[in-house]
Amino acid sequence: MTNEIIKQKIAQAVQILSEKDIDLWMTFVRESGTIKDPAMDMIGGVGCTWQSALMINKDGDSTAIVGSLEVENFERFSGYKNVTGYVKSIREPLNEYLAKKNPRNIAVNFSRNSNLADGLTHGMFLILLEHLKETDFGKRLISSEDIISALRGRKSKTEIEIMKEAIKVTLEIFDETTKFIKQGKSEIEIANFVKERAKARGFGLAWEEDHCPSVFTGPEAKSAHAAPCDRKVDKGHLVNMDFGIRFEGYCSDLQRTWYVLKDGETKAPAAVQKGFDVIRDSIQKVADNIKPGVTGFDMDSIARNYIVENGFEEFPHGLGHQVGREAHDGGGGLFPNWEKYGNLPFLKIEESQVYTIEPRHYVEGYGRATIEEEVVVTKTGCEFRSKPQKELILI
Repeated sequence: MTNEIIKQKIAQAVQILSEKDIDLWMTFVRESGTIKDPAMDMIGGVGCTWQSALMINKDGDSTAIVGSLEVENFERFSGYKNVTGYVKSIREPLNEYLAKKNPRNIAVNFSRNSNLADGLTHGMFLILLEHLKETDFGKRLISSEDIISALRGRKSKTEIEIMKEAIKVTLEIFDETTKFIKQGKSEIEIANFVKERAKARGFGLAWEEDHCPSVFTGPEAKSAHAAPCDRKVDKGHLVNMDFGIRFEGYCSDLQRTWYVLKDGETKAPAAVQKGFDVIRDSIQKVADNIKPGVTGFDMDSIARNYIVENGFEEFPHGLGHQVGREAHDGGGGLFPNWEKYGNLPFLKIEESQVYTIEPRHYVEGYGRATIEEEVVVTKTGCEFRSKPQKELILI
């Protein structure tokens, strides 16, 4: 992330603090190169070795208290208005700063619901409490979940443009993959081709290399996050791929589905075509209804109910998630009311958030049908960031 975007996100955080009526947000970290608080992606700009407190205030002040040897890096690469260095202990400058500001509440990075807001380790939490033991600031600590959810979710124009380019390149690689897929190619061969195309363009992968991309062919294909294997493409197979790249610190995440024609076929069998059409239409139904103020649960229910009504089993995962610095980003998602999602299905969808919509189901005897698109939420609805797959791709 560039220094300019860091400054934009810090300024955005100030606005969010005012909106949420939170006086101060503190990101408390050390050795961030090995144990990384996800918030550092948004408001760090540079790593920390020693105990460091990155503080953003509702009043507009932003101050970083860092080890003395890292002051120059923070002054040069971060967006903080003030940088304070220490040598022996952060305790004194930290308490002096808090006494000066006297915040009513201090948001720190722990969360029961969002992994991206849960970057404060238990050990660092205990250290922070020890630093604050001679004050009552320890009693003012609250979760920063609402701040981080809003900050990661609300994309700036700059962020959206970067993500748009990532999607463009991803779709180009999908087009090249269409020409590569044929009978006898294995899932691993297809995956390696895709990785080589991304590498040749100078892009990283959006998630772990062992299953980016994930490739699935035929009726014996594995679950959605499984790594590609030696299973080979054959005539009569549905083939699908889940893939994304990392471009200038932001990710894409898309899926496409192909059908390999049997000898004598000029189109997909009726069952395959129906399987594809139901997925495609369920995505459009969600896109027609998503807008600021609705919940992810509502959107998941639209697609889930439509798929079941058309005779398919419901998909065993959420309908979609936010995308940004990570392939799975933000706070709320297009999730069902399942315990593992906590309160995230019921958070209100906001303008400028970017979501995937990715239902899937099994077509008996052929394999998995799935599409994954990205949409950005507008004031009144949404816009597709990826050109939607409207037709089944025939091989």
